[in-house]
Amino acid sequence: MGLSLKRPNPSTTFARLIANPGFQRWAARFPLTRRLARKDGEALFDLVSGFCHSQILQAFVALDLHTLLLDGPKSLDSLALQTKVSHDRLAILLQAAAALGLVKRKRKSYSLSRKGAALAGVPGLSEMILHHDILYRDLRDPVAFFKGESETELAELWPYVFGQNADLPKETADRYSALMSGSQALVAEDTLRAVTLSDVRCLMDVGGGRGAFLSEVARRYPDMELKLFDLPGVVSDVPLELSGVVDIHAGSFREDPLPEGADAISLIRVLYDHPDHIVSDLLTKVYEALPDGGRLIISEPMSGGDRPERPGDAYFAIYTLAMRTGRTRSAAEISDLCRAAGFTDIRIPKTARRFVTSCLTAVKLS
Repeated sequence: MGLSLKRPNPSTTFARLIANPGFQRWAARFPLTRRLARKDGEALFDLVSGFCHSQILQAFVALDLHTLLLDGPKSLDSLALQTKVSHDRLAILLQAAAALGLVKRKRKSYSLSRKGAALAGVPGLSEMILHHDILYRDLRDPVAFFKGESETELAELWPYVFGQNADLPKETADRYSALMSGSQALVAEDTLRAVTLSDVRCLMDVGGGRGAFLSEVARRYPDMELKLFDLPGVVSDVPLELSGVVDIHAGSFREDPLPEGADAISLIRVLYDHPDHIVSDLLTKVYEALPDGGRLIISEPMSGGDRPERPGDAYFAIYTLAMRTGRTRSAAEISDLCRAAGFTDIRIPKTARRFVTSCLTAVKLS
């Protein structure tokens, strides 16, 4: 009977060594390792305190402190009077905000830092931050959340994605469109920086809401023909100044064929709202609506796939899981879905801010 020797897995051996309390004590003292040990400890503490950080930001925005400080430094007494928060409690909040780099403290006054000023300057950011109280409630029992044993408010907030028809309550359409339009300017900016449309004659934005993306396209490409396709309850509120330059089509891409005539079709933050079978059907409809040589432009947050990254995998994937409809996919997964629909020449241009959006383009070639 032969003796079988199993070679230890190097990664397992390394992990067990790092996890040994005795090694941690030694590493914290040894000159060549104590810096790394301290860095790991600080990073773990940041993860533990991260929820407190998000709630500090939430309170900072909800109390409108970033707006109140836009006019210049203010004293604690003045801010307490304006926010109706007690002097001692507001002092703790402002001290925490200063520690997070949102404000600067000088003697007895507070002023906005560059990061704090961005809260007022970045379109839709404040609204998105305030919206996150729903996600935080959905994550209050994270184990139940990841086991799929809890109901989520986000799933109720966006019921349009469950719909099997084009009927959409106006209140829901208004809430969704206002929230998404606020941040769409950033998405449009990064998308159009990464993808040139100079060779496009007619662009149709499918699932384009009230036309926030097309507004930026029209500004950059004033001679381009533009089409917008979305649910009736959404496109009915397209701003008048945009409706005059955009050909509006009402319908549901789940049930209706897409209008033809465009040589490029964009899907801006659409795919990650839906499961694979809906995405596959939509991509097939896009392929059928495009002429030979037509382009598909996809822009949305994406997973890092084999190389996980924070924006896509530690935020957007969690958000879409809470929505309980779609999911955040990697560029490789989206590429496979595009190939299955018939697309070729798939490219993944680099975007300036992956926490805002990522892009993928493809071409219909018969």
